[in-house]
Amino acid sequence: MKVIVIGAGIGGTSAAIALQRLGHDVVVYDRMRENKPVGAALSLWSNGVKVLNWLGLADEVAALGGAMDHMAYLDGHSGESLCRFTLEPVTAQTGQKPYPVARADLQALLMDTVGHEHIHLGRQVVAIADDGAQVTATFADGSHETADLLIGADGARSITRDYVQPSGTPRIEREYGGYTNYNGLIPMDDAIGPRDQWTTYVAEGKRAAVMPVADDRFYFWFDVPQPAGVPYDRSEGIAPLREAFDGWAPRVQTLLSTIDPERSLNRVEIWDITPFSTWAKGRVAILGDAAHNTAPDIGQGACSALEDSFALGIAFATNTIGVADTLRRYEKIRTDRAGELVLGARKRGHETHAYDPDATAAWYESLRGTDGSGIIRGIVGNIDGSPINLGAGVL
Repeated sequence: MKVIVIGAGIGGTSAAIALQRLGHDVVVYDRMRENKPVGAALSLWSNGVKVLNWLGLADEVAALGGAMDHMAYLDGHSGESLCRFTLEPVTAQTGQKPYPVARADLQALLMDTVGHEHIHLGRQVVAIADDGAQVTATFADGSHETADLLIGADGARSITRDYVQPSGTPRIEREYGGYTNYNGLIPMDDAIGPRDQWTTYVAEGKRAAVMPVADDRFYFWFDVPQPAGVPYDRSEGIAPLREAFDGWAPRVQTLLSTIDPERSLNRVEIWDITPFSTWAKGRVAILGDAAHNTAPDIGQGACSALEDSFALGIAFATNTIGVADTLRRYEKIRTDRAGELVLGARKRGHETHAYDPDATAAWYESLRGTDGSGIIRGIVGNIDGSPINLGAGVL
């Protein structure tokens, strides 16, 4: 079977590998002209890592992962430690150690595994047509490609998502999450935080954090609650962060001083999409951000895209009635689970970013002196319902 995948991000490439492993002829198209992922790094919790293990990439992904053995929260103003605890229970209960990874490294690994001869960059899809026997993608340059199946992993502004929605329904729109995220990569530095720890400073509904990734690097990120559309020019560098985190703890100031905006600094307004239930129509389906664009507040965005790829692969390996039937079954496996994660991230964002100041103050107080068991329960709870666990849950 010939398959067109639109989008060479984490979801599109992992889906391509899953279908290639079943013997299908997969071609990937993406509008980007080179591998320039949005965001410097991502959290691969146990469910996401397990999908990559299933794709045959266990050793490669482990090599990309940072040694995130502990988690700590500190007061943003004073630098006082609120809590510190081991993440070993996550590994013990789920059967897999989580890893933070640099997004470009993971995407390069996935693209290499697909095979660059199967990936065509600089190709933007502008129309999709399905005659019941084949599906045709039309590109901006006027060319066409026909296949038995089309998977739209074309991101938050997906044209494929519009195509699969029932006619006459309102267009699905993104919703602003209330804050802007700044992120990037820096060399590890003990003056910023321990090399085996996810360290987060919290105050005023803001967050400043570092996580370890491979090659002795920290992934850093800052959350700044603010309206959508605040002007920003790259020439400003970290000036908005200097202002937003003025007076914060000395290690936060060291982190700010370490950032080289010319080498690694991204600024992203955080948006999501209220969950919806139609992911497939005929021979066309969506996955990844096209299907469940989410805020990063529970770190499950990439993991959820990887779960899509697992579910898609299992559906095509086990169902034989036809393409449209299999895509409906894939949709049924995924929509509720993915939607719950989107809403969970939205709820978490409201708690952490002081949209309700009393709720955020209560969260800060709950961090003080905790042994981390409640936080571990939340992390494991996000992993528990993953299809990759095959119903076994956590131990």
